[in-house]
Amino acid sequence: MPETRLLPADPAGLTEAALRLRRGELVAFPTETVYGLGGDATDDHAVAAIFAAKGRPRFNPLIAHLPAVNAVERFAHLTPLARQLAAAFWPGPLTLVLPLKGGLSPLVTAGLDTVAIRVPAHPVAQALLRAFGGPLAAPSANPSGRISPVTARHVLDGLGGRIASVVDGGGCAVGLEST
Repeated sequence: MPETRLLPADPAGLTEAALRLRRGELVAFPTETVYGLGGDATDDHAVAAIFAAKGRPRFNPLIAHLPAVNAVERFAHLTPLARQLAAAFWPGPLTLVLPLKGGLSPLVTAGLDTVAIRVPAHPVAQALLRAFGGPLAAPSANPSGRISPVTARHVLDGLGGRIASVVDGGGCAVGLEST
């Protein structure tokens, strides 16, 4: 793979990132917790590339990121309790494990009948999700077993040359994975 391209977190950079995601490429982006390694969650090849880039075992499910609760309902069943939690904590650093409806690559869920879903609050993550227009499978953007990245530089240090792009949205406020 050619050199990983650093993209600005401006409209042009986010448009390019969304185009790359639509082509099945991987793009790292900031969330309020850590940088995520995004790939089209409906594309088997893109999801497989996430596992390969990270060196992550395929039996370990991924988190699907979506821009809003109404987008979640296309892919998962929201129980009454999940609706209450979503209303209280989304967008934000909460991941909910929900019954799967379908529509995602089975690699995202490792073949399970549940899916981990998050609606991030970070404005760059939100803008990218809206520009892309679909769900992104996005675990932390680091080699499996390594410390999760909180800057674009950390992502480049760990995954440079293995992924297409990193959207540089500055540092992540929380610095720990979502709950």
